[in-house]
Amino acid sequence: MNDFEQIKKDITENDVVLYMKGTSDFPQCGFSALVVSILKKLNIKFKYVNVLENNEVRQSIKEFSDWPMIPQLYIKGEFIGGCDITREMYEKGELQSLLKEKKIIQNKE
Repeated sequence: MNDFEQIKKDITENDVVLYMKGTSDFPQCGFSALVVSILKKLNIKFKYVNVLENNEVRQSIKEFSDWPMIPQLYIKGEFIGGCDITREMYEKGELQSLLKEKKIIQNKE
């Protein structure tokens, strides 16, 4: 399976996917950390892909989305954006509306 196929598989099989630097517990950059903190505040279960572990995936995701930055957030297979877009959407309540509209269950853990 090539990187593009893996990316398609990840974003198809998972409601929320974050391509980020580091892990959800130990983000390796402030931008990734901010998106993780927003998702955690909203109690959203998400799959993360640490692009630092695989430079090919790091390049492929940029080509796949035609977006040069990491992190990259996908919801139900749709590219949402990076840190600034996610933060803006969250602050305006648009991210919460989108998650409800897409019927993404908010975990009550």
